[in-house]
Amino acid sequence: MSSPRWIDLAGAANVRDLGGLPTVDGRQTRTGRLIRSDNLQGLTDADVRTLVDEHQVRAVADLRTGVEVDLEGPGPITREPAVDVQHFSLFPESGHNTDAGSLDDDNDDDDDTNDYSGKVLVLPWQNRGTDLGESDGGRKGASWVYLRYLDERADSVVGALRLIAGTDGATIVHCAAGKDRTGVVIALALAEVGVAREAIVDDYARSAERIEGIFTRLRASRTYADDLENQSIDKHRPRAATMEHLLDALDADHGGAAGWLRAHGWTDGDAAALRKHLLD
Repeated sequence: MSSPRWIDLAGAANVRDLGGLPTVDGRQTRTGRLIRSDNLQGLTDADVRTLVDEHQVRAVADLRTGVEVDLEGPGPITREPAVDVQHFSLFPESGHNTDAGSLDDDNDDDDDTNDYSGKVLVLPWQNRGTDLGESDGGRKGASWVYLRYLDERADSVVGALRLIAGTDGATIVHCAAGKDRTGVVIALALAEVGVAREAIVDDYARSAERIEGIFTRLRASRTYADDLENQSIDKHRPRAATMEHLLDALDADHGGAAGWLRAHGWTDGDAAALRKHLLD
């Protein structure tokens, strides 16, 4: 299994290039095409230059909600003229049910059997009644939250993949922690171009290696600090089983990631463009 190509930056903790991942037909993903990251708000000027000049970053798929973006304000990379920054929230953001809401206080925090259907989740860790490290057949825990992303914002997932495929250079996909929302979009992109399942799962779990740094940065932000107060880091550490459950659900319900994508407007032309861009 390929080791992650970590990109060490002063202002982000969970950044890696997804080059070198094996496909089922014996190819590999290209270096300098797809980068995943946590929040980019803390990038230094030197970090921006590293990404733009050394790693040829030309686009950013920002998966944060409009609320997060507004609260955080324009990040350093938005001032870089060479980079196209586009937002693709994975939460509903229309009408009264926006992602500014949170779970009802009436929910019992200790009851893992709560049904959160119809509730509006602000951030993955605000699903306080469910341990994000556990799953019940792919329908509870983090993988259940991930399926909600797909149900509610297929347009954002497809849009992010089209941005990756159409960018002349590298695209950064990021959210706040770079593990949940980012993990879903990255998994679908990798699965669509034929990356081996084991490699997809392994890449998802790699964020656990940087979890302390991720949460240190998030807790330093007024946007996220209150939600993460007294939260256990281990509760949010990515586990391979979570991605396994998500991929199992896609296989069972749609015949895999490709089937899900094509049911939501993704075309054979889109798939060909993504493969051409990402694969050696």
